[in-house]
Amino acid sequence: MSIDYFSVEGKVVVVTGGLGQLGSQFSLSLLERGAKVAVIDMAADGADQILIDSGGKNSLLVLQADITKKNSLDRALQEIVSKWDVPEALINNAALDSPPNAPASENGPFEDYPESSWDRILEVNVKGTFLACQVFGGIMAKAEKGSIVNICSTYGLVSPDQRVYEYRNTAETPFYKPVSYSTSKSALVNLTRYLATYWAPRNVRVNTLTFGGVYNRQDPQFLEGYCARVPMGRMAREDEYNAAVIFLISNASSYMTGSNLVIDGGWTAW
Repeated sequence: MSIDYFSVEGKVVVVTGGLGQLGSQFSLSLLERGAKVAVIDMAADGADQILIDSGGKNSLLVLQADITKKNSLDRALQEIVSKWDVPEALINNAALDSPPNAPASENGPFEDYPESSWDRILEVNVKGTFLACQVFGGIMAKAEKGSIVNICSTYGLVSPDQRVYEYRNTAETPFYKPVSYSTSKSALVNLTRYLATYWAPRNVRVNTLTFGGVYNRQDPQFLEGYCARVPMGRMAREDEYNAAVIFLISNASSYMTGSNLVIDGGWTAW
């Protein structure tokens, strides 16, 4: 009898930011493989019809919760346990960034970067992940089984290449990819290592999954500069990270914890 090491069938999986571009991809991929998916999203006033069709009422739970508020996550956990059981996996996907079309104050010189923007990004990307790990990882540790995947970015490993954004510069309004997103994502790499060693005796694995950029109809000038910086010459498709998520929460990665899986088209190889 062959063993499907990549099976996630029947697993209760929590996906934060599960209605976003990548979060919905993760959720859909998990539902198609028989997992029970609890989507946590601030915009959870309704799930995409594709998710509903894939999961039905028995395998999909969409919850509106604020990951920066522990009591909000506690309530979400209670609903998940009441409907199904203790989660076996957590994908910390929810995050904020300052995109290229953000207000000028968000993308100005480091010396003038707004303190309020720093606080907002760090609260969601770092505190939110920390709290989700406390709430969902904590109950996994009590059950002595589980897998946590913290979603990182190449900008958490290396500094943004500001040359990619030079096309946005003017004499009156200089443009820089800001500091907060990079700082927040680099924090997750060591949060992963800390929790991996902390929870290893309780059979909870914690890994980082680091992504490159994902195509989302960006400005043509941005695409030209970004893709020229990638050895593979393109941005990722939104479905190209699904298999890595499946790998990290399945038994295929049963001896893997505290690691960082980088999938970036070669960006960090240069």
